Amino acid sequence: MGLFLLPSPFFLLPSPFSSARRTEENVVSLFNTCWLIRQNAKNQSQKLRALCVLAVRKIPGDCSLYSGASARRKQTFMTTTLHLNHEQQAMLRGDAGMAKQMAMRLIVDMAAAAGAAALTPIHSAHLSGVSPLTGGLGLRQFLARLATDPDGQVAVPTTLNAAGCDAAQFPAMRIAVPDFLQHSQEIINLYVRLGVRPTQSCIPYEWEGVVVSGPAAWAESNAICFGNSYTGLLTNRESGLSALAAALTGCTPQYGLLLPENRRPNLEIQVVCDLDDPTDFSILGDWIGSQKQTGWSFPLGPVPLITGLPAVLTHEQRKALTAAAANYGCPLLYIAGSGDPPDASQIQGRLTFTADHLSARYAALAPRQPISLIVIGCPQASVGELRAVAERLRGQQTLSAPGGDRPPLWIFTSSANLAVAEKTGLAELIRGSGALLLANTCPEVVPYDPTWVQHVLTNSMKAEHYIKSGLNGIPTSVMRLADCLAIATGQQSAAAWLPTPAPPPPNDQPDAQPAPPIAPDAPPPSSAPAAVSSFSGQGLPSQGNFLIRGEAFVTAAPITLLGFVNRHTGVIEEPGHPAHGQSLAGKIALFPKGSGSTVAPYVLLELYYRGMAPLAIVNTDIDQQSAPACSLEGIPYAYGFDPAVLTALRSGDMVELRRDGDTVTLRRRASYLETYA
Repeated sequence: MGLFLLPSPFFLLPSPFSSARRTEENVVSLFNTCWLIRQNAKNQSQKLRALCVLAVRKIPGDCSLYSGASARRKQTFMTTTLHLNHEQQAMLRGDAGMAKQMAMRLIVDMAAAAGAAALTPIHSAHLSGVSPLTGGLGLRQFLARLATDPDGQVAVPTTLNAAGCDAAQFPAMRIAVPDFLQHSQEIINLYVRLGVRPTQSCIPYEWEGVVVSGPAAWAESNAICFGNSYTGLLTNRESGLSALAAALTGCTPQYGLLLPENRRPNLEIQVVCDLDDPTDFSILGDWIGSQKQTGWSFPLGPVPLITGLPAVLTHEQRKALTAAAANYGCPLLYIAGSGDPPDASQIQGRLTFTADHLSARYAALAPRQPISLIVIGCPQASVGELRAVAERLRGQQTLSAPGGDRPPLWIFTSSANLAVAEKTGLAELIRGSGALLLANTCPEVVPYDPTWVQHVLTNSMKAEHYIKSGLNGIPTSVMRLADCLAIATGQQSAAAWLPTPAPPPPNDQPDAQPAPPIAPDAPPPSSAPAAVSSFSGQGLPSQGNFLIRGEAFVTAAPITLLGFVNRHTGVIEEPGHPAHGQSLAGKIALFPKGSGSTVAPYVLLELYYRGMAPLAIVNTDIDQQSAPACSLEGIPYAYGFDPAVLTALRSGDMVELRRDGDTVTLRRRASYLETYA
C-alpha cells in the first residue's frame, strides 16, 4: 500500500488512493490512529488534542448508500442503492489507475450525498480552476498528483476555463506576483497531460466543436447558467473538482438539474422597464441572484422565470444576464415568450424590477474615486462585443499602460474569437487605438498590481462581483460599454459622471442591493458549563469510522471559500459576515454550506496542504464545495444535520464528532476536562 504525507503535524498514513490493485468485493476497513496538537487560537496556553480514527472502505458494485435528502430534518436516512456497471466497478477498485479511482470515489460520494440511484454518462465537461489566483497551491499540487498516473486521461471531450494571464503578453499585464507565469503554465500543462483541451476560455458555448447538448459536467458558473438556459445542455452546478472527476470517469450522478422535475422555475421576476445595453441585463441578473427572503427554499439555487423582456434578445444581452445571475448561484433561468412555457407550479415568490431599481443600481455603482484601469470582456468578449468596441474606438486613442491622462483600457477575449477578430480587422482597430487586447484570460482571475490598480471600471457585474472580492479586493465600478470607452478615450470625464441618485424602490418591492448584512450568530457562550447536546447526520461512503474531538467553529451563515477565506491562515475575511476575523484552522467547522465560485474546493485543498484546514467539516446541507475536497483527501466530513445544530452549538464549545457505520453523531462536551477524559 502506498504512503502519502499529510501536512504537519500529521504522521504518515496509508493512502486511501493507492494505485495498488485489490480484488476483494467485501468492505475492507483500514484503521489508523493519528494525533494532532493544535494551538487554541483564543488561549495560547491551552492545546487541543484530537483523536482521529480513519477508515477506508471497499465499495461493491451495488452500493447501499444513505441519503438524507428527503428525511434530513427528521434525522432519519433513506437507503439508496447505487448501481455501478463493470467499468465503473473497475475504476473504483483501481484497475484503471489511481486518478480514475480517486475520481470514482468522489463520484460515488456525490451520488450518495445527492440520493442518486444511478450514474449517467456525460457528453462533455468544462473545468474551472486554471488561474494560480483562484486555484493556488491546492490546484497545482493536486493536478501534479493526478498527472503521475499514466492512465489518468479524461474520458469525454473536456475544455478548460480562462487562465490567469495572457502568456504571450505577460509583461504588458504588469503582474507582480512572483512566478505567476511559471505557475500558470504549469497548471495548463498538467491539464493537457490529463487530455484536457486547453481552450483557456470561460465561454465554451461560443467554441466550435464543443458539445452543448445532453448531460454534462460544467464548472464555470456563467457557462452553466448560459448552457442550461439557452442550449440543450443539462448540467448541475459542478465544482472544479467534481467536474474533473466526471471528466475522468465519463459519468456523473443522475440528480438535480439532470432531472426534468428539478428544472422548474422557483421565482418569478416581472420587468417593467426598458433594458437595452447588455450592462442593463447584467445589472438585472445580479439583482435577481441576490434576492433572498425568509421562507424561500432554493436547494439548487434561484431559477427565475423572467417576464416583460423581449422574446428575442441578442447573444450579448443573454450572455450578460446569465453571467451576472450566476454570481449568486443561479444555474438556470427562463425568459417568458422564448420557447415553450415552463411548469410554474413551484414558484415561491414574485418580484418586480423597475426603472427605479435600474437607475438606483447605476448610481450606486458609479465611480466615486479616480479610475486606475478599465476592463471589458467578463465573460470573455464575443465577436459581437469586439465589433461594438472596435466601432467606438475607431479614430480614437486609448492607453494600455498607466501613466497617462486617462486610465488604460484592457479588452479580454478568447483565442477563438481573437482569431476571427484578426481576420475581420477588428483586432487591428482595437490595437490601433492603443488598447491592450488580451486572450486566454479573464478580468476576474488576474492578480492586478495594487501599486497602480486601485479602482477598476467595467461593464460587467460578474467582473465587479469578483474583482472587489478577496481575490483582489479592489473597489470596482460599473458603467455601460459606451461610457467605459468614452472615459478610456478621454471623451468623457469619470469625475463628471455622477448621476443623481434615484429614489429608493417602493417598500413593497424587495431589493437586496446592496445585500443586507448577514444576521449575527448566537452570542458567545457563557463561562458556565453547557449541557451536552447531540445531533445526527451522515457521512461519505468513502470515509469509514472516525472520532474527532476539538473546539467548534460555528456560523449560521454560508461561507464563501474563494475570495473570502484566507488560504494561508483559514481566517474568514468578509466584512459583514458574522464570523469575520475568525479562523477555521484546527477546529471542527459547522456551517450550512459553501457559496460562491465553483473553484472553492481548491481553497480547502490548499489549507489542507498547508496544515491549516479544519479538523472536520459539518454541514446542514450537502456542500458541493467542501465535500469534494474532503472526499479526495480524507478530511472527515458529515452533512444532513438539522439546522438547529447551528444555534444549539456555539464557537468555542468543545465537541465530539463520531462516525459509527453510516451515522455521524455530533455532541457537545461539557468541559475541557470531559473532552480529554
